[in-house]
Amino acid sequence: QVQLVESGGGLVQAGGSLRLSCAASGIISPIFNLVPMAWYRQAPGKQRELVAQINSGGSTNYADFVKGRFTISRDGARKVGYLQMNDLKPEDTAVYYCQVSNSWGQGTQVTVSS
Repeated sequence: QVQLVESGGGLVQAGGSLRLSCAASGIISPIFNLVPMAWYRQAPGKQRELVAQINSGGSTNYADFVKGRFTISRDGARKVGYLQMNDLKPEDTAVYYCQVSNSWGQGTQVTVSS
């Protein structure tokens, strides 16, 4: 079973940046690079929503509300996924989760102050 641990969240002012990391275990590197990896977020009182996804060929897709600001990537050798978040807005405040092979991490809190 894949285990995921997110890190990198915190408190940042609007316009700032954060980089989230998602460290995977229980999966070998070639498989980690092949399976889709995604970042989701859940704000208080709202449903969990897809933020970004990276696929086996390296193609990516983003929710409209983060396009041009967030970048998803992964390091297969280290089995770590990333979400670079720039130009953060207060509405980006949420708990961010990574997902790989139907497994979820515990989430990392991102808070953006205005």
